[in-house]
Amino acid sequence: MKPTKQLHQTIINQCKNNDAKAQMQLYNLYCKAMFLIAYRYVKDRFLAEDVMQDAFIKAFKNIDTYKNEVAFGAWLKRIVINQSIDYLKKNKLDLVSINDEIITITEDENWQIDCEISADEIVDKIKLLKEKYRLVLSLYLIEGYDHQEIAQVLNITENTSRTNLLRGKKLLREQLKDTSYAARY
Repeated sequence: MKPTKQLHQTIINQCKNNDAKAQMQLYNLYCKAMFLIAYRYVKDRFLAEDVMQDAFIKAFKNIDTYKNEVAFGAWLKRIVINQSIDYLKKNKLDLVSINDEIITITEDENWQIDCEISADEIVDKIKLLKEKYRLVLSLYLIEGYDHQEIAQVLNITENTSRTNLLRGKKLLREQLKDTSYAARY
């Protein structure tokens, strides 16, 4: 893959040489965005800070593996997401695997909603869903992961990912209909 031109390449190179000042600069550049990503998954400010800190530590330890094939922010974001999911797994996140032979689902890609509902309302409603639905919806809709990637990250089958996406989407639609209905009356 062709290396991408990095906005902060000088700082990244200094971090590869264990320069503490450069690490702090890089941290300051990305900490707010990475905190929001962690918070989206763990839903607690203090836990999100811990997850983000652990992700930065992991990133600095493994910065030599960063090869400029993607933007640094995207590389770091993947570490934060994985760190968030690892935290949830350690704390007994219940991701039930569904037998692939029993359930075969055709994916419904109709994501149309009432235009009166804001993106913030949708994100707030996603946060209210059960973890297994919230994680799959967040990874699929917000982070842009496909079912194969979701299955690998969450250690579930692709079919379970599809099932959780569809069930989560159905629950989300019901919540959004309630919101839309309540707003009209």
